[in-house]
Amino acid sequence: QLVESGGGPVQAGGSLILSCAASDQSSKTTCISWFRQIPGKERERVSTINRGHGVPYIADSVKGRFTLSRDDAKNTVYLQMNSLKPEDTAMYYCAADPNYCYSHYEEFNYRGQGTQVTVS
Repeated sequence: QLVESGGGPVQAGGSLILSCAASDQSSKTTCISWFRQIPGKERERVSTINRGHGVPYIADSVKGRFTLSRDDAKNTVYLQMNSLKPEDTAMYYCAADPNYCYSHYEEFNYRGQGTQVTVS
């Protein structure tokens, strides 16, 4: 099970930290990704962190503003979002898989319910 938290309303230019906490089997994962979806648009992969690979993937649309880190002791992945823009407004989802870093959210073995980020 994955549980996202940390979303909410924020002013443009502000910051938020999203958390993705894994429990039981979902904590034994190799790959964790954050996706976001704006209503009416395709879900976009924002960031991926792969255990054993030091450099996380960050989408060009958020590069320089978002950073991803994981705390394996807490089974939690964090998405630090700085300099937020109105176009970052979306539902943010985390997804995890024990074997592979997929490109699409639906392919991951474990998926969260999402947390809403609203930038105004």
